[in-house]
This record gives sequence, structure tokens and C-alpha cells, in this order.
Amino acid sequence: MLNKLAIHGGKPVRNEFLPYGQQWIDDQDINIVIDVLKSKYLTTGPLLKKFEKEISTYVNSKYAVAFSSGTAALHAAVFAAGISEGDEVITTPITFVATPNCVLYQRGSPIFADINLDTNNIAAENIEALITSRTKAIIPVDFGGQPVDLDDIMSIARKHDLIIIEDAAHALGAKYKGRQIGSISDMTMFSFHPVKHITTGEGGVITTNNPDYYDKLIQFRNHGITRNCEKMGENEGAWYYEMQFLGFNYRMTDIQAALGISQLKKVDSFISRRKAIVRKYNSAFDKLNQLTLPYDKNDRLSSYHLYVIKLDLHKLNGARKEIYEALINENIGVNVHYIPVYLQPYYQQLGYPRSLCPVAEKFYGDAITLPLFPKMTDEDVESVIKAVQKVIFYFAK
Repeated sequence: MLNKLAIHGGKPVRNEFLPYGQQWIDDQDINIVIDVLKSKYLTTGPLLKKFEKEISTYVNSKYAVAFSSGTAALHAAVFAAGISEGDEVITTPITFVATPNCVLYQRGSPIFADINLDTNNIAAENIEALITSRTKAIIPVDFGGQPVDLDDIMSIARKHDLIIIEDAAHALGAKYKGRQIGSISDMTMFSFHPVKHITTGEGGVITTNNPDYYDKLIQFRNHGITRNCEKMGENEGAWYYEMQFLGFNYRMTDIQAALGISQLKKVDSFISRRKAIVRKYNSAFDKLNQLTLPYDKNDRLSSYHLYVIKLDLHKLNGARKEIYEALINENIGVNVHYIPVYLQPYYQQLGYPRSLCPVAEKFYGDAITLPLFPKMTDEDVESVIKAVQKVIFYFAK
């Protein structure tokens, strides 16, 4: 049982609770949304196209299609890739459940490949052994903002004629060997949830250089409807449209798009601040041999959505849960990213065995996510550092 007084001395490091992530909304963001509320368009309108254009320009892709959420965007990409019943898609277990769920939505089967314990990303060397005649795509995840080994994964995909749908929900602004994430894979998804690099409240986007995928994405987010005369079997007049497949109402509103346009102007400064915080953390924690700092390498420039430390539990009396609770008691909003997806009850019911990906399970057992978001003040950062040092020293053997 955790003795709170022994750690806290009766007083936490902070008086107010610090979340692990949080949006930063300023007057510019508020005013542009107010302007939309006063305009003719609330749902899909001119600002949506403007936002899509600015996203594609930022990541250097030919196309961008915005959706009501990151999950909706990823579902659309899985559809555009042609995934259907009986198809297999290889992905990582260290991700939010939305990643493999989107395969299930299309009645495909997620196949989980184990991770690299340094990067926490899917290990390219584990992918090829899982490929069968039913494999149609790979969904690698840029965990925490750290790009996956795209060269190796693309080589495997091209060899086996597979589609790469990159889940870059964490990686807006990241680069891989000098190239912007969002411009490399067949399709790339970014999320605009409030804890991500920029926010539209809820929202997401798929970027691609493929015009066929672009057309399918546009149609899928609007019930499978087209008004394109060249695609329709008939044309009874200017009012006419055709629903050609079962799509969804996954449209982003102009209200969301307006906020996204305003936020995107600040994305580089947001990322710069994230990296400054990471440098402070790295400097402070570098000599704590009871933990491992996040992986970073110059040819894979992370945009740092998450700062995940891995605890050496042999040196900490096996106390991950107690350390987590102690940091919460210090008013530090730590989290854990992620429970391996196949351990979730629903996936267990589908027949996925435990111990399927032992490296991922070890990572899950050791990991704690520390607060990281651009609105953090230097005082906030120092309070996290003090709390981590205090708790680690307490539990160290």
C-alpha cells in the first residue's frame, strides 16, 4: 500500500492538477470561429476546402480530405484501400483501438506485429513473416510522433503489392529523412483531437498523392454519393445525384475547418515548444538510471506528441502502478499509452491470444506518459521534473 505521507511529506509538488495533454486556444482561434457562426455556412463550405488545401501544402501532398474525426478518416482510408471481408491488415498493438477497429468496420482482420523496443513502433522485420495471400495493407503507427521505418516498410509493401495507410495521428509536423510525414505513404491520417498538435475540436484528415484514393475518400465521407456526371450511370438533371456505395456522414464542418486554419498557422511554434520541453525533460532525467527516455534520431525527426518514459522495474521494486499513483498524488497528470489492443475484452472474444506480442506487452508494463503540450509553462515543466525525481528516488532500491 502506498504511504502518501512518506512520499509527499503532506504536500504535493503542485497545488493544481496538470493534465498530460491540452489544447491551446487563443483569441485568434475564437474570432475565426465566431466569423463562421455569422456566415452563410456552418457545415461543409469554402473554409473546408481552404483547410484541406493548407494541410496538403503543409505536408507536401497532392490531396487532403478532412473528416469529422481521425477515426472517420482512418475508416475512409481503409475503405479506399479496398479492404473487405476476409482481408488481413497488419498493424501494431501499441496504438489506440481506433486503428485496428477501422479494419473490423470493413470486416477485415487486424493482424498484430510486435514492436521495436527502442522506437516503440511496429518492427519492420516482424511484418513480412505475417504476410499471407489475404494480406492487403499495412497500417504502421508513428507512435508518440516518432516516424516508423518507412523505407523498410515500403520495401516490404512494394514486394508484396500492399497498400500503406500510415496512422500519423501523433505525427503532424514530423519528418522522415528530410521528407514531411503525410507525403510519403499511400495514405496518411492525422488527428485533430484536442490533445494533438493542432485541434479542430474533433476531426481528422487523410493526405494522399493518389487521385483514385482521393475520389473514393471524398465520396465515402458523403454517404457514397456523387454528383460527378462522368461517374454517374444516368443524369436526369442538375438536381440528380447517385449513391454508388454505402458511405457515411463523415463530413467536417466549416466551424471545425475554421479553427483548424487558425491552429495550423501556429503548428510550427507549437512543435518548437514541445521540443523545448522535451529537451528540459531529457536533461533532467538523463542521469536517472531507473528509466529510459524516449527514442530520438536525427533522420526521423519526431514532432513529440507524447513523452513516454520506460521504468526499469527491477530497480524500482516492480512498482509501476504505485509510481503512477504517486505522480497523480503529486498533481501530475500521467497516463499510459497504450494497452496492447488485442488484450481488450472485445479482441479477446475474437480469439486473439494473450502474449501475442511479448515486446509490446513488456513496453506496456513499463511505460508512463508524462505531460507534454505547448501551453505548459516553465514552472509546469519544473513541477513535472521535481515530481518524477521525487517519486523515482523514493521507489529506487
